[in-house]
Amino acid sequence: MSEELVPDLVEATPHEEARAAIAAVPSYVPQESDLEAITEVSDRFLDRELSWLRFNQRVLELAEDATLPLLERTRFLAIFTSNLDEFFMVRVAGLKRRIATGLAVRAASGMMPREVLETVWDQARELSQRHAAVFSDQIAPALSAEGIDLVRWADLDRDEQRACKRLFKERIFPVLTPLAVDPAHPFPYISGLSLNLAVVIRNPKTGKQHFARVKVPSNFDRFVPLGNDRFVPLEDVIGEHLARLFPGMEVLEAHTFRVTRNEDVEVEEDDAENLLAALEKELLRRKFGPPVRLEVEQSIAPSVLELLVSELDISMEEVVRLPGPLDLRRLHSIADLRREDLKYPAFVPSTHPLLAEVESAAPVDVFKAIRRHDVLLHHPYDSFATSVQRFIEQAAADPHVLAIKQTVYRTSGDSPIIDALIDAAEAGKQVLALVEIKARFDESANIRWARKLEQAGCHVVYGLVGLKTHCKLAMVVRDEPDGIKRYIHIGTGNYNGKTARMYEDIGLLTTNEAIGDDVAHLFNNLSGWSRKARYAELLVAPDSVRSGLVDQIHAEIAHHRAGRPAGIRFKVNSIVDEQLIDALYLASREGVPVELLVRGICALRPGVPGLSDNITVRSILGRFLEHSRIFWFAGGGEPVAWIGSADMMHRNLDRRVEVLVKLPTAQSLGEVQGLLDQAFAEETDGWVLQPDGDWTRHPGTLHLQEALIEAQRTRRG
Repeated sequence: MSEELVPDLVEATPHEEARAAIAAVPSYVPQESDLEAITEVSDRFLDRELSWLRFNQRVLELAEDATLPLLERTRFLAIFTSNLDEFFMVRVAGLKRRIATGLAVRAASGMMPREVLETVWDQARELSQRHAAVFSDQIAPALSAEGIDLVRWADLDRDEQRACKRLFKERIFPVLTPLAVDPAHPFPYISGLSLNLAVVIRNPKTGKQHFARVKVPSNFDRFVPLGNDRFVPLEDVIGEHLARLFPGMEVLEAHTFRVTRNEDVEVEEDDAENLLAALEKELLRRKFGPPVRLEVEQSIAPSVLELLVSELDISMEEVVRLPGPLDLRRLHSIADLRREDLKYPAFVPSTHPLLAEVESAAPVDVFKAIRRHDVLLHHPYDSFATSVQRFIEQAAADPHVLAIKQTVYRTSGDSPIIDALIDAAEAGKQVLALVEIKARFDESANIRWARKLEQAGCHVVYGLVGLKTHCKLAMVVRDEPDGIKRYIHIGTGNYNGKTARMYEDIGLLTTNEAIGDDVAHLFNNLSGWSRKARYAELLVAPDSVRSGLVDQIHAEIAHHRAGRPAGIRFKVNSIVDEQLIDALYLASREGVPVELLVRGICALRPGVPGLSDNITVRSILGRFLEHSRIFWFAGGGEPVAWIGSADMMHRNLDRRVEVLVKLPTAQSLGEVQGLLDQAFAEETDGWVLQPDGDWTRHPGTLHLQEALIEAQRTRRG
């Protein structure tokens, strides 16, 4: 008689016993009194905008860290500038818009929009001035000591000045367009983030003064190379030769300035018959968004500043006075200098062991490898090119592949993955590309990709009306001897080979049938009329990510009450959603330990007696941008972990299609658990969030990214 027919004679395994015990644990349902104990704490949320500024402060602290290589510190200065620019273009612009339209709704932090805006300005101005001081007092002198000189015009010797004069005459002068301001010439439009010279000239015959604007062209080196690693700002070269732009006039003064504009894009999809056309029209409007910030050099004359403020229709509170040079985004070019002694040691990603042939130089058969084992990828330590990119490229070339379906949110300018999808379509395969053309600041590029894919015969769709498709999914359908098989990739990062070398992300390659069924249904949902909202192995926003995670948090409370292992660990970019935060507060009050690793914004207030005593929040920043999202639960002794694209923010949970997948094997779960163990170890270097919203540096002997690089090198060796 078979054992299947007499299960009562078969001894249960410890694993089965554990599962049975977990299943017997009563579920936890919050009582009204539990919820009241949370909601009566009116100041339990930190303000999201101010928390973001604290994040950029941590970036600035990396630039201040003398233990880091000098050119990497220089790069962090450039990153700080770019971050702050985008913050003003989107978040500050949004605050101003809400105030102007009278939608002055109190934030979850309890602050009114005007109060938030005033505090933002105080803190942003202080950080900007600190940033300028770090450049002038620390980075520039340290670079000079290493033979890299960022000098001003007055520091140039005679030969250098002659070389700059020749450069101006031959290349720069033909490009410049001086724009006068007088009754016949209205004040010119100043494009967002452009660097400009405000020039005051005088007619020697009449003695009358005039104003003119000269735009510093962005298609030249921001820091003009002089040879021997010496550089001078381009605006200095232009400023010294302004007389050639205004012959017969006296140049009295010139000051650099820079405007930041509202560059967020809004499209009413319900009213747009053609989303591409509507978005293209809106992108044109973006160029004329209202100004939200004016940066000027400290030396600017009061009369010139008054004119700029008046003509730009901006308030003095929105003016930031800084020592020059302005606009340090282009410090990336200095950080890219070939001075390897001043950079992080060279690092080359390696092929994941399960995707590497031990005794062959030929590329591995990705499909054969995935059939044998699920592969949990950890970029940039695991090469994107020899894993995800190779997966799509082999699918495009494989005659047994029938279809490829993929989401495209952001990708590189010369994307091999887009090229592979085009090759697949031209080879007669069914190709579905779900292109999110509303990906902020990548809209124009994604419109180009969409049209290129359509021309190649791909089925191109733009997702669901009212929702951005942010999930990272790829499905390959292959005809095999034993039938149709689906190969799935689900990741936390974009299909972008360039950022995959700089962003830390996790991805799963699997042939798990349940996951394959879910992903197939989801693609049908996104491209057709399916409205399947529940999936076996996925949580999908806006339907189930929030509720699914809250249910898991409640389950941990139930395990804790039953005396079983309980604990919660999240690794995210940001956590803002009030429902999820309140659920974590409930878990903390019940005694469940909660550890959060947050790169950016955190609205949760940890360490508050009676509310969040059992919650700790840490942040790790460094060489790579920590971008993966992991949600781990102790599960009463049977841990579970989810990875995916969703952050704990309203936009991700309510206005985007996001996907979390439950890791299906003990091997992948163990790898994620090991990563979290390192991240939360006491000896790991990072920042710790205090109850008042400040972050304090927690110096440690273990630098997580360096440790993972070393582990990768050891594995490769």
